[in-house]
Amino acid sequence: MSNELQHIAIIMDGNGRWAKARGLPRSMGHKQGAETLQKIAQAAADMGIKYLTVYAFSTENWNRPKEEVDYLMGLLRQYLKSELKEIQDKGARICFIGERYMLADDIIKQIEKIESETADNDKFTLCVALSYGSRQEIVAATKKIAGLVQSGQLDIADINEKLINDNLYTRCIPDPDLVIRTSGEERISNYLLWQIAYSELFFTKTLWPDFSATELKEIIEQYQSRERRYGKV
Repeated sequence: MSNELQHIAIIMDGNGRWAKARGLPRSMGHKQGAETLQKIAQAAADMGIKYLTVYAFSTENWNRPKEEVDYLMGLLRQYLKSELKEIQDKGARICFIGERYMLADDIIKQIEKIESETADNDKFTLCVALSYGSRQEIVAATKKIAGLVQSGQLDIADINEKLINDNLYTRCIPDPDLVIRTSGEERISNYLLWQIAYSELFFTKTLWPDFSATELKEIIEQYQSRERRYGKV
């Protein structure tokens, strides 16, 4: 099977442990993690990757201490207004997936502004999973489809994989070819459960703030050596 690589998904994990190991507050780990995202997004684009989806904030992360959540939202506001501008100016399309209603109004407006301004860019797509949970995404898609059946707009016999795909937040991007999780944890944590059915998985012990373009390149080289069968012999 072909190992053409166009979409990488990353679970950016380890900011807190990175900070703790240096005697710093967790907020400094998140700040460094945001800087790493900037570098990795640019590196991925330079390597010819067409899509990069990153797990920035899960629906479960809302349960963290209020002080930490408030800091993360402040960091997000800064990132949306400044750091993303550089990626945007280089021809990237930027989109966001997740439960937007849980975000503050000013953040939602900024997200919508960025999506609108970059909608026609096609060199590279950065997809940010924000206030995202895959089970919640599947439930939302199911409710939408059920509503169409209930209203008579859709016959139950017409429900298939494509229809479900078309009602997910990720309907405008292909499924990931490769999923990377940093920090040594080996679990998916409610991330793109439907979309990664046949993705190749890589787990690295490197904490996200220390993840580099060099390691990304090495993982891509390992990916290229794997045989993807998609259930076939």
